[in-house]
Amino acid sequence: MSEDLKTTPLHSRHIALGARMVDFGGWHMPIQYEGIRAEHLGCRSSAGLFDVSHMGEVRLRGPGALAAARRLVSNSLRIADGQAQYSPMCYPDGGIVDDLIVYRIAEDDVLICVNASNRDKDFAWIKENTAPGVSVVDEGDAWGQVAIQGRAAVGILQGLTPRELGSVGGFWFTQGAVAGVDGCILARTGYTGEDGFEIFVPAAHTGRVWDALLEAGGAALVPVGLGARDTLRLEARMCLYGNDISASTTPLEAQLGWTVKLDDGDFIGRDALIAQKEAGVPRRLVGLLVEERIPRPHCPILSEGAVVGEVTSGTRSPSLDQNIALGYVPSALARPGTRVQVDVRGKLADATVQKGAFYARPY
Repeated sequence: MSEDLKTTPLHSRHIALGARMVDFGGWHMPIQYEGIRAEHLGCRSSAGLFDVSHMGEVRLRGPGALAAARRLVSNSLRIADGQAQYSPMCYPDGGIVDDLIVYRIAEDDVLICVNASNRDKDFAWIKENTAPGVSVVDEGDAWGQVAIQGRAAVGILQGLTPRELGSVGGFWFTQGAVAGVDGCILARTGYTGEDGFEIFVPAAHTGRVWDALLEAGGAALVPVGLGARDTLRLEARMCLYGNDISASTTPLEAQLGWTVKLDDGDFIGRDALIAQKEAGVPRRLVGLLVEERIPRPHCPILSEGAVVGEVTSGTRSPSLDQNIALGYVPSALARPGTRVQVDVRGKLADATVQKGAFYARPY
């Protein structure tokens, strides 16, 4: 392990579990434990436990905190105390700085969860674009974060907290103790397409919560590394920053128009997105079912023999036993059912544009 790599509070536990560790955006993280397929299917059939402590947290406090957050993101943030909302955060040209979840603790207290690879960049951007009078603090090192996902997840977690989890709706959160650790935030959110919670834990006590969850879950709960986390989110058609969205893509191109509220107040990038919508969005991120060959990022997408785009994410779906991908194509080719081809290592594979997520949970 390079001395330059950062570690989460759970690093020693991953080593003890025999995880295969990799450099992930400057963090020494588990890519797999038992194996990607087994971890993926374990999460789908029962429950999976994820270390997501590498994610970043930025806290906005003071009068105007919620208004400041609303100016930063494209979604409306018309949410109540205890509610969260997913949103892109854009540059003035409409490109995406990052995609975030914003948690409204109170009107004067907002927590923003940012992607691990963007922690420093996002904090600088948020601080630069927040009006004086609102405190902006990087709390990334103050929090650990674990996610428990899957049909058995809520039941396992409920045994470790006095909070009534059944009353917490999707994209709502509650605060309280988990495994005797006070000050946790329990959010009914996730990155897998399954039900479950993401738990913010005071960093020094992250290991205690992790251990308690594994003990409580027993054989019904498997630790899951970044490999299966990626296949799970891709089946659920959730974007990965740096692959499917970036500074060179807009939310409208990425089919995230439902997160862009052009008629609900001003935000950074609004003028550019209005102009793009009026001119016509030139390309769209689509899902593809690919025949015979497994697509990978940067594989060219062709129509009538001409390259029209490229794959941004691709894998063999463990849940569906099909080859799936995301990629950008001209808007004229984005209609579901459209046939294209993907060049996989010099060999063409037929593909069909797919509507919606590849996987939808059956419960």
